[in-house]
Amino acid sequence: MNLQLLNLLDENARRSVSELAVMTGLSEDEVRTEIAEMEREGLIRGYKAVIDWERLDSAYVSALIELRVTPQPDLGFEQIAERVMQYSEVETVYLMSGGYDLCVIVKGRTFQEVAMFVAKELATMPSVISTATHFVLRRYKELDVELCGSHSDDRRKMSL
Repeated sequence: MNLQLLNLLDENARRSVSELAVMTGLSEDEVRTEIAEMEREGLIRGYKAVIDWERLDSAYVSALIELRVTPQPDLGFEQIAERVMQYSEVETVYLMSGGYDLCVIVKGRTFQEVAMFVAKELATMPSVISTATHFVLRRYKELDVELCGSHSDDRRKMSL
């Protein structure tokens, strides 16, 4: 496992093999082999673009849902997390410390669609004790990518 190569891919997964070879001091064949091995071992799980959805007409709504759940005997939180992960609306699931157990990030076309998903699907699961929904109003930075730097402030200026 080459940590330098992983860090470079984490910064920008679109770098070419030749760029990565120069940056790491490896040959192009070594870079290809390392990446293929890390993918095969499951260390690299995928590649994803960071998209500024607010700039499109087809924007969607995101929400962070706090779930308090009752862990299952011998399974802990795994069973409920695996069930939550199966929904297409769910982007991310984290086991948390603190005031709640699972952090679930969901997306939908409207606030109401997300709220109904939480009310009908997540809140009704047998192990779920409570939910708290926090809607994302604006994303400033995601996965180390700044999303608001190129936007102009479209609020009207007022003079006194």
